[in-house]
Amino acid sequence: MSVSSALQKLASYRVNNNRASQEVFKRGSIILKSGTSPRGEEGWAFLEQLALAAIDLDRLDVADVCIKQLADKFPESPRVDVLTGIRMEASESPETVLEYYQTLLQADSTNAAAWKRRISVLRNTGRIEKATEDLIQYLDTFYSDPEAWLELADIYITNRQYTSGLQALSHALILNPQNPFTFVQFAETAYTAGDLPLSLKMYLVAVDMIERDIDSPDSRPPSSLAFRAWWGVKLCSRHLVDSASASSPSNTAVPKNLKAVDELATERVLSAYKGEKLAEQRKLVEKWISLN
Repeated sequence: MSVSSALQKLASYRVNNNRASQEVFKRGSIILKSGTSPRGEEGWAFLEQLALAAIDLDRLDVADVCIKQLADKFPESPRVDVLTGIRMEASESPETVLEYYQTLLQADSTNAAAWKRRISVLRNTGRIEKATEDLIQYLDTFYSDPEAWLELADIYITNRQYTSGLQALSHALILNPQNPFTFVQFAETAYTAGDLPLSLKMYLVAVDMIERDIDSPDSRPPSSLAFRAWWGVKLCSRHLVDSASASSPSNTAVPKNLKAVDELATERVLSAYKGEKLAEQRKLVEKWISLN
């Protein structure tokens, strides 16, 4: 493998935000040993990328080499400081790491990466209440971070606080209204919370977003996320059709054409089970649907 081809591959991983630790370490080690590391911004990005991959693979010796070069070049860089913290997480006690991140935040309370790493350490060590408290404090300053809202929602949902989870997800939807995955997550949480009309509404929004640009969605099986959403539509519509009255804490109305929605969901779900290889799975799905 040539150095130039390794550099090109590593650059593609960075562009696509693909961690690919094993491949990065394999190719990056070749470059590091060759002594022909790229220069300028690309070179520093490469060292950071290789350091993270080395930490993932417990090759802390290689990570230390990369971090030292970065620290020598950028002695007061918040980014390098956080990278040093990530390296510490691999070998130091949680208390030592938390103290380190706290020191960074005392020096610069706007260091978003330090906030996130500190919250991650708190959560990973089971200090959920403190992690939640810090995450809420972080969002008071960095409201427009949808990933942080999703993290907060995940904490609430994991602890069965579904109403709070839905509130956090609603902020994520406001900040990133074009992401159908978040709508599906919202719908699934509403379903678990027992608000079926709201869940159905959000599943249908997700389906519309996913299949909007498809010329003839009925002529092809739904994609993985669309299939997940259509299953949700089917689950909600099936329960709502059978229910004499549907309660909705959010006061979401049930669609008047509910039976048509249910029939369409059945068609879309079954369309994913075409062909002889999926015949048995289709029979099982049809049996479940026939129980309605």
